[in-house]
Amino acid sequence: MRIGVLLLPTDPWPESVALARRIEEMGYDHLWTYDHLSWRRYRDRPWHAAIPWLTGIAARTSRIRLGTMVSSPNFRHPVTLAKEAMTLDHVSEGRLTLGIGAGGIGFDATVLGGSVLSPGERARRLDEFVGTVDTLLREPSASHSGEFYTVDEARMLPGCVQRPRLPLAVAAGGRKTMETVIRYADAWITEGEEATIRVNAARLDESGRAIDRILLADNGPERPLSSVEAFLDLVGRYAELGFTDLVFHHPRPYDPIWTDNPAMVEKIATEALPKLR
Repeated sequence: MRIGVLLLPTDPWPESVALARRIEEMGYDHLWTYDHLSWRRYRDRPWHAAIPWLTGIAARTSRIRLGTMVSSPNFRHPVTLAKEAMTLDHVSEGRLTLGIGAGGIGFDATVLGGSVLSPGERARRLDEFVGTVDTLLREPSASHSGEFYTVDEARMLPGCVQRPRLPLAVAAGGRKTMETVIRYADAWITEGEEATIRVNAARLDESGRAIDRILLADNGPERPLSSVEAFLDLVGRYAELGFTDLVFHHPRPYDPIWTDNPAMVEKIATEALPKLR
């Protein structure tokens, strides 16, 4: 199983670069950041834009894959996101995975003056959004007219480094959004209760689509970063469900949730990663 680390785009830039480089040196497979304008308890703290943040990290690393966890239709348009992702694919020399989700009901949902959509509306918007991004990244010119988006002969030149396009990882937790995963995604991103994840994993099994499965590990009662043994136990359980990748949040001692010892990141790299390879 491949293992990745999620960094929040909130720290001073030199600290973020140094940490990203160290994560790459330790042998982790991928590095992710949240794509929000502001986020939950960090709303009144520094928070950088995801694509420029990842572009800077791409310029200072050489091997580790990079990704958005996840880009949101709440404040993004398929054309501009596709263009930025295509460009980042070039800057990173083909190391980008574009994570996309339905968008929640938090700050990002209303910051541009729009209203909060119902779950059904967000699921329909996600399907149209992902389908449009998929087409844009595959074709040099594309048009689209739908319920939520209009595209008039958008140019996507020179196209992606990765062919036929860079990978799309779609976050999904329900039946409708899983249908979008099955239609378009190269990878499925999920988190939350294991029982729900098992149901959705079974849906993916039944579809016959062999795509990557990425678990974003939370820091609930199991506390997977409490020890190497706890981490390997979590990895083992989800490997049995066909998961190919696991991503954990880098500990932040002053954060009320991610309170584990940051030294565990190095301990996992030295004691767990060799066993998983």
